[in-house]
Amino acid sequence: MSGKSVAESGTMVGRWTEAEAKAWFTRQPWVMGCNFTPSNAINQLEMWQAATFDLEAIRAELALAADVGMNAVRVYLHDLLWAEDPDGFLGRIDAMLAVAEGFGIRVMLVLFDSCWHPDPALGPQPAPKPGVHNSGWVQSPGVPALRDRSQRPRLEGYVKGIVGRFRKDRRVLAWDIWNEPDNGPDVSLCDAGELEAKADLVLPLLVDAFSWARSMRPVQPLTSGIWLGDWSSPERLTPLQQAQTGLSDVVSFHNYGTAEDFARRIDWLGVFDRPMWCTEFMARPAGSTFEAILPVARARNVGAFCWGLVRGKTQTHLPWAAWENPNLAGLKDKWFHDIFDVGGVPYDDTEVEFLRLLRALEDKAPHWPLIEIPVAKDAPGSGDDEAKAA
Repeated sequence: MSGKSVAESGTMVGRWTEAEAKAWFTRQPWVMGCNFTPSNAINQLEMWQAATFDLEAIRAELALAADVGMNAVRVYLHDLLWAEDPDGFLGRIDAMLAVAEGFGIRVMLVLFDSCWHPDPALGPQPAPKPGVHNSGWVQSPGVPALRDRSQRPRLEGYVKGIVGRFRKDRRVLAWDIWNEPDNGPDVSLCDAGELEAKADLVLPLLVDAFSWARSMRPVQPLTSGIWLGDWSSPERLTPLQQAQTGLSDVVSFHNYGTAEDFARRIDWLGVFDRPMWCTEFMARPAGSTFEAILPVARARNVGAFCWGLVRGKTQTHLPWAAWENPNLAGLKDKWFHDIFDVGGVPYDDTEVEFLRLLRALEDKAPHWPLIEIPVAKDAPGSGDDEAKAA
């Protein structure tokens, strides 16, 4: 084994033990990154399709991420891209990983996603709807494929093909098997019944997808982040959330609340005794800012990925509520997500300087002392849930 752990050697098939996950995590630098879609792509398909794949735009924007000290990005793939042209898709992923590596950035690849439009299609993607947050984002797989069991072999081939190709690639930080699997066809309009029905449909495929990925023996950990509800005890988790946390090597979560709520979520997930990533945060008007969240994340040794980098066709600088009520009059509040405007101009110079300072401090003193973050006993529920319902 040449001194390598079981995880590093890629010989294991089952979930990593708590000790193996902690040992792997300890050897990694603290992760500070973003969810990345280039500004000229409205969704995953436009980012990756051969006709619209723009490596130079990716290079220019990842340079901005590196300049503010980011060392990781979370990037969404799509099953239809594999169905259309697996070799070409693999080549484009490889090219993007090479660019990221040149900036010292590792990539968390997201295989499936349950957010926004339920019926994706290859080919030219729609133009952004004026005033609407993420108007063109698409689910993977789409709802028709979720309901059609004959699609399982195709989806299995996608997972095994992608993970198998990059299973020992150090440029890949981790595999995020499914983003918000219990989300609904329209993020802000889902009711409880729709969410429950979607979760029941997704659960068997999510379990299978973890198994398919593990069968390829990747050296990188697997994860899937929870985001809804009260996680104060394992018994309060839904069956889908129990599967997500129970199958993840490194536990991950999303949070768009205050620093106090963020810290409380970390405390709740501590029961699993595993390393953690927050794979989505940062909603300025809701109190989820870099200055509020990142010091807590670093003190607790929780990796953190904000949403967005450069304002573009996804229009995620607009709030979620703009899906129902297009923001046609112009943004009067702070940007919701994103860090840079077109041309690499910072939305907030102070914010960018804070990120650079945080990375400089990390480079000089990579082992910060832990700090206690007070949490009010009567603090309200998840800022994530409240903001998305707003």
